[in-house]
Amino acid sequence: MTVESAGANWHVEVIDAVATHDVRRQVLREGRPDAEVVFAEDDWPGAFHLGVRDHRVLVGVSSWIPRPMPTDDHASVQLRGMATLRTHQGRGVGAALLQAGLARAAAGGSISVWANARDRALAFYLAHGFSVIGEGFIDATTGLPHHRVLARLG
Repeated sequence: MTVESAGANWHVEVIDAVATHDVRRQVLREGRPDAEVVFAEDDWPGAFHLGVRDHRVLVGVSSWIPRPMPTDDHASVQLRGMATLRTHQGRGVGAALLQAGLARAAAGGSISVWANARDRALAFYLAHGFSVIGEGFIDATTGLPHHRVLARLG
């Protein structure tokens, strides 16, 4: 799927979970090269992973896990591991991943997408139609402040 974002055309493709690991490690576990980047849900039925390449180099990834938000039981998808290499941040890669993932989740019958978003990424999610749900918290894995965000589909 080709998505125009920030004045650039990005091709978003379905990738294997293992292909997300290098970008996850560089962006989400920065400074910790031995940190775990495998999610237990990576291979769940219905899970999918998206990537964007720039000249064959994977520069952005996202993982989408079919799972209800902890506070409800609706058909939802959890967005996890959203990461764009610093060299490509602000160029529309994340927006392209988000647009493609939201469309795929909606096509699969989900009514919402939620994520535990880092506070430094909240403006990005709010700009793309997500709302903040509840109080902030410190993520146990990263030690960084997060908020839950939610986007209703359809």
